[in-house]
Amino acid sequence: MGIKEKIKEIKESDNFWAGLLRDFIFMLMVFTIFSSVSYIALGRFSPMVAVESVSMVPHLKVGDIIFIESANRTEIITYGEGMKTGYSSFEYYGNVILYKRKGSEELPPVIHRAMYYVDKGDPMWPGGPEAPFAGYITKGDNNKTNALYDQQGSISYLQPVKKEWVIGVARFRPIPLLGCVSLIVKGNFACFNT
Repeated sequence: MGIKEKIKEIKESDNFWAGLLRDFIFMLMVFTIFSSVSYIALGRFSPMVAVESVSMVPHLKVGDIIFIESANRTEIITYGEGMKTGYSSFEYYGNVILYKRKGSEELPPVIHRAMYYVDKGDPMWPGGPEAPFAGYITKGDNNKTNALYDQQGSISYLQPVKKEWVIGVARFRPIPLLGCVSLIVKGNFACFNT
């Protein structure tokens, strides 16, 4: 029996295992197509991330799924630049970025707004200490939980976000609550606390 006949037999079979194989192949094709299209469009095979905390409320909420465009495919517009030009994303000036906390692959990435860019030796905020290296000063949009810049608190204490730490820029409208599934699987029950 040739390969064409075998494919035809599996395709037309009522056998449970043949049906399972068809479903698996279909899902593999959907995943491959989705990954390929997202890589072409956004520069990432896995372009979606779930918001894990309330730090970006009211613009992004816990459990929102957001799409991330690869950092090497776009220019990051800071809050300061956005104020001057009128550019906004997620209802506020500048871009929301996803970055590796302290450049670490082990720590969960952070989704916060790029407020402005500093060069080495510049004050990190008005009256603040000098930046040890160039990078972005970031902050969550929620002024109740994130009154200070990330570099003033424990998120990225005294460390601007280096360009190479930026994973990407948030794009499009968030998909509400869909990310709660992945958060619950990780043991994060923040979706139930909001």
